[in-house]
Amino acid sequence: MKTETKTQMLEGAPWLLAHKSMLQRNKPYKISLYGKDYVIWKDSNGNIQALPNICPHMGAMLSEGWCEAKSDGTSEIVCPFHALKFDRDGCTILPGTDKKTLSQMQPLELMIKDDFIWSYGDYKPQIPIPDILDKIAQEYEFIGYTADTSVKTNLLSMLLNMHDYNHQNGTHRDLFEITEVRFEKFIDNGYHSEAFFNAPTAPKTLWEKLKQPKQFLLPDVIEAHLENYFPSLVIFHGDNYAGKLAQCHLFVPESLTNTRTYILLFAKLNNSLARLLKKQFLGLSKTVVEQDADILHKIYPNAPQKIKLNNEVGMDWVKRNFESWK
Repeated sequence: MKTETKTQMLEGAPWLLAHKSMLQRNKPYKISLYGKDYVIWKDSNGNIQALPNICPHMGAMLSEGWCEAKSDGTSEIVCPFHALKFDRDGCTILPGTDKKTLSQMQPLELMIKDDFIWSYGDYKPQIPIPDILDKIAQEYEFIGYTADTSVKTNLLSMLLNMHDYNHQNGTHRDLFEITEVRFEKFIDNGYHSEAFFNAPTAPKTLWEKLKQPKQFLLPDVIEAHLENYFPSLVIFHGDNYAGKLAQCHLFVPESLTNTRTYILLFAKLNNSLARLLKKQFLGLSKTVVEQDADILHKIYPNAPQKIKLNNEVGMDWVKRNFESWK
């Protein structure tokens, strides 16, 4: 089981658990990683804490409790069952005493890089945390996050879908209406790769766009530049009338059968109209994730692939990195 888990959930990879904007101050937030649940919270000082989500008394979910702020800006997580308070180290003070217990839970080790909350899930790091998001955050405006979704699919299936450059024709047909995928090149740098292709979309009348307003945000030809950081990140770099977009898709293996995905959107907006359309760009990104999640529910896992399409080089890149993971 240990070998299977390591291969399928890639133990030792860095996972972006959240952007700080996804956490409200002193409010519990549940995350799952490698088959374990954790509660994560941000105190009034902006510091992030993470503990196992199970109370060591009678097993209540700490994420269903609340945070109690202290005068120094720190806060404790409070169990919803018996109101036991646990500090960032997993220590508590039992009722009727004034003595702090030893740690009852092992805190999840986090790596905080600016607004990005990374973790190796307490496994030995196999590859470094990519620094591309730090660079994007310095150069682009952060628009927001969207589509934080737990999908009932394994990590490999999720990543194969995201690196399948033909699936827009089916999965995203009613959004993009792509008529052809013109693949240009794939650059393979080990755990980092880049894909370039363009995809003309079907002509649409003004009336058709009014019926589906998201179409106003799409160009006649989608010029795609995808930058991939195995296994947790795919960045769609796009240019349109609004400016430059960096749509960052994140992936987290919650368990052998569930994978979490969400999007962080960054942009260099070049006009006032584009700024008014921020929420629409987030809405478009959310639709993409919803359609991907929907199709993944309609796929038989581990089905043998008896035919191969053109331009599956991204999928081959994913398979190779999975197979060579140590």
